[in-house]
Amino acid sequence: MEKKILACISGLENIIIELDCTNSPKTCKDIFDSLPFSVSAHLWGEEIYTDESPITQPEENAKALVELNDVAYWPSGKAVCLFFGPTPIGKKGEIKPYSPVNVVGKIIDSDKLVIKNFKEGTKITFQKS
Repeated sequence: MEKKILACISGLENIIIELDCTNSPKTCKDIFDSLPFSVSAHLWGEEIYTDESPITQPEENAKALVELNDVAYWPSGKAVCLFFGPTPIGKKGEIKPYSPVNVVGKIIDSDKLVIKNFKEGTKITFQKS
């Protein structure tokens, strides 16, 4: 089941995310059922990741590498991650999370420029669209 949610970042355009429950159905359900929630977020390379979210799922078909514009849940930090490009530990041409993540969807409407204007510690509110 595919559902759209919004990541609303203060002072920036909303990011539209399409949840895709194919790989991590329990994690997707937990995210959707927890909406709305707000958390502070940070940058790591070209990844935006949140502080601890209300999601509490273990690894579920977790992936060590992700694709451009993937949205994932990082069980180790209970964080939601938005991948706009490479991370500091990935080799050239790959996007590597700090540790395996549950991929839950895709960013479908956002410009990578959000990274350039993102301020460390900014709150993101995830809500139903």
